[in-house]
Amino acid sequence: MMQSGNKTETLQNGIIVVTGTSTGIGNATAKELASRGFYVLAGIRREIDADAVCGKNIEPVILDITNEAHIANLVRRIKEDPEKRPLRALVNNAAIEINAPLEVLHLSEWRRQFEVNVFGQVAMIQALLPELFESRGTIVNISSIGGKAAMAGYGPYASTKFALEGLSDALHRELEPFGVRVIVIEPGGVVSPMSAQVRIKAEKITHEMTPEHRSRYGGLMHAMVSLAESYIKDAVPAEKAGQIIADTLLTKRPRARYTIGRDAAMVRFLNWTLPDRVLDKILSRSTQAHYPK
Repeated sequence: MMQSGNKTETLQNGIIVVTGTSTGIGNATAKELASRGFYVLAGIRREIDADAVCGKNIEPVILDITNEAHIANLVRRIKEDPEKRPLRALVNNAAIEINAPLEVLHLSEWRRQFEVNVFGQVAMIQALLPELFESRGTIVNISSIGGKAAMAGYGPYASTKFALEGLSDALHRELEPFGVRVIVIEPGGVVSPMSAQVRIKAEKITHEMTPEHRSRYGGLMHAMVSLAESYIKDAVPAEKAGQIIADTLLTKRPRARYTIGRDAAMVRFLNWTLPDRVLDKILSRSTQAHYPK
């Protein structure tokens, strides 16, 4: 789609929408794509976040992907683009992460996470597909290696990413006959403000547990935080993740899925090759090593 003799002209004449660009992967991806010549409509939830993503070829737009009016405004902005640039791609990155044992996390928090991480992605795809059909564009869904294998305590976030993986599979097969590509990105540990918030969120959830829940899951919550913080030390910088995502958009024949980070590649390999019981033991051991002594 974007590899041709007039590549430079194509890049300079295309819009890409990236959601969730205030920080982390979304921010880095928006800046990387802009540096390569795309005009990026960068979704932010608050005006105050515009400064973090502003730059050449980047236009911050207020976009809460659970807000129908925001999505309608974005569609109007694309249709009324003064330069008549086509929409080349949608990078579905916006997400929230709240993890706790299934028994503990309130149902409203489960619903909120699905609203953003699944239904918000669907809303964006449905709204922008008419423009992507016209340009034979690309949809990039930012999943997680947690969408392939879920460790104890990570059920809420992982279940939304499993759902995103499934809908991406179906979408790929639905859109391929029309020339619209669907690519799934599965990051492992990436340095971002979301990863830095793990301890704060876990401590809040643990504090709100009943004594009975705390006796059952207090050790697991401690282990989840310790494990997450140990991953951060070797995590991929957000800028590197942004480069990988940009590279996939410039690949003539991209694969359906890409991992980011050695940890993601390893989990994906183990998930493919090992029986469930063996994988259970490996994941359980990695968690148990972080329980309080």
